[in-house]
Amino acid sequence: MTNYLVVTAMGADRPGLVSRLARLASDCDCDIVDSRMALFGNEFTLIMMISGSWSAMTKIESLLPVLSVELELMTVMKRTSKHTPKNFVSRIEVIFNGEDLRGTMKSITHFLAERGLDLGAVRSHAEDNNNLKTQSILLAINIPDKVNLLKLEQGIHELAESLSLECTIKRMQGIAAP
Repeated sequence: MTNYLVVTAMGADRPGLVSRLARLASDCDCDIVDSRMALFGNEFTLIMMISGSWSAMTKIESLLPVLSVELELMTVMKRTSKHTPKNFVSRIEVIFNGEDLRGTMKSITHFLAERGLDLGAVRSHAEDNNNLKTQSILLAINIPDKVNLLKLEQGIHELAESLSLECTIKRMQGIAAP
């Protein structure tokens, strides 16, 4: 039986971190099923899902804390199970751009949560351009069959207008543009 473990690691960015973590997984007879790496400021962040036998999971759970101390990384591990995708009829990509104001992400995510929508991905970025703080927020939203897509798109545009943001919506999979 295959077991799964999610590992999150964070620390000062320097060469070789991914290599050392990948080597540990391999040395423990584990496979890296999925991984994401990002830099936030000067901090390295890695999230990966590892699979292997029960004994392989136990081995990596016991060795990772030692490697974490050596590499000066904060790590968190959690056993999990294989992802079972939900059945969505489509997905849209929404991009918001405009002035970076506190509470924007709260308003957008509240709008989506009120409608019971599932976020497939979120990426946000803020920067200072000549003393004007701007933001870009990209959302991949999974659409269940009960949602009226035209009404949702209209609501998203109204939300963007109320937040003084530009908004583009791109229909991704499962549904054609009108």
